[in-house]
Amino acid sequence: MPASREEFPQPSGGPRAPATSAHLSCPSCGSAHVAQMLGDNGGVSYVCTACGHSWS
Repeated sequence: MPASREEFPQPSGGPRAPATSAHLSCPSCGSAHVAQMLGDNGGVSYVCTACGHSWS
């Protein structure tokens, strides 16, 4: 059985940002606040959490 997150202490220093590809930014607004998501057909898509723009 996989270990739970409670078994491993998390480093202090505030909330952690979601993992994104290096130097990935929104083509619409230029923000670095980009989340990776699974597309409808199983492909990878991205969504900007600042402006809502999505692309693949």
